[in-house]
Amino acid sequence: MEVSVAREEPQSGTTSVLLINLGTPNSPSVRDVRSYLREFLSDPRVLDMNSVGRALLLHGYILRTRPQKVAPAYAAVWTEAGSPLLAESEKLRDGVAAELGDSFRVELAMRYGKPSIRSALHRLLDDATDRLVVVPLFPQYTSAATGSALARVFEVLAETPAERLPQIQTVPAFYDDAGFLASWTAVGRDLVQAFAPDHVLFSYHGLPERQIRPLDLSGSHCLAKPDCCETVSAVNHACYRAQCFATTRSLVEALGLAAMPSSMSFQSRMGRTPWIRPHTDVVVTDLAQQGARRLAVLCPTFVADCLETLEEIGIRLRKQWEELGGEDLLLVPCPNAHPTWVRAVGDLVRQHRDR
Repeated sequence: MEVSVAREEPQSGTTSVLLINLGTPNSPSVRDVRSYLREFLSDPRVLDMNSVGRALLLHGYILRTRPQKVAPAYAAVWTEAGSPLLAESEKLRDGVAAELGDSFRVELAMRYGKPSIRSALHRLLDDATDRLVVVPLFPQYTSAATGSALARVFEVLAETPAERLPQIQTVPAFYDDAGFLASWTAVGRDLVQAFAPDHVLFSYHGLPERQIRPLDLSGSHCLAKPDCCETVSAVNHACYRAQCFATTRSLVEALGLAAMPSSMSFQSRMGRTPWIRPHTDVVVTDLAQQGARRLAVLCPTFVADCLETLEEIGIRLRKQWEELGGEDLLLVPCPNAHPTWVRAVGDLVRQHRDR
């Protein structure tokens, strides 16, 4: 998805860059986790149901029970620098600013929590700027992440006087971008080879099936047959699941894994409605039963390590793997602020600045 909003007479000044990641609580306390979940799950693109049902579920059940369950998970990955997601994203922001140079101004925002999209945009628009390049840091497109982040950006910009608006460019999903793939290769190739796994698993964040089907322009392709995601075509080009499959195929080649057993799966499912498959916890059970003992896991739906990588995979899935008889599990780090990823983000900004 790419959006371009142009105006006739651009202001003089630098190019502004807004990097957006999903978000994090201010601390792992139950109170801060509850506040974060309230903002996150109030978004109709995330909890996609009618407003009355969403309010009843959120305030009648989720916010009464889930913060107490989730806070210890955040505490398990919290560092002296605070939230791993925020700390790594700040390092990326600083690296991209240095990569792009003085003619660019780079800010970081979180869709939920702090720093907010509103505050970051206001800082950028306080200075004269010719262009604003918005970079949602989500490799594969989803309405719940990319769509929500962009919708919030344009909500804030709609409040801005027209004479202050720069030309606006958005960076679309980069699931097949050479720089993105190179960053995962730079981080993971040597680690995987040294670990010598029996199997390599690519685990992506899951989505309810109901969020996949509306993106099928034909109405008869997505999730209708087992091989629906084997290629990305005009019918399913916006499909998150198809983009995840495409990322996996590219990384298998880039990482030199063609001769090694590998597969992909989807993690983080919640509730009783159907979520896209195969499920990560089910896949690892099958792998253990098939005799695998050394499992390497990459999570290419994230560019910065966070709760879903460090706790869900690095702690909980590791424990499950050990209980299944697994010998060891390697969690390959996300690109975070690796120099290859910093350069890749800089390249994405430069590619889309003048479009």
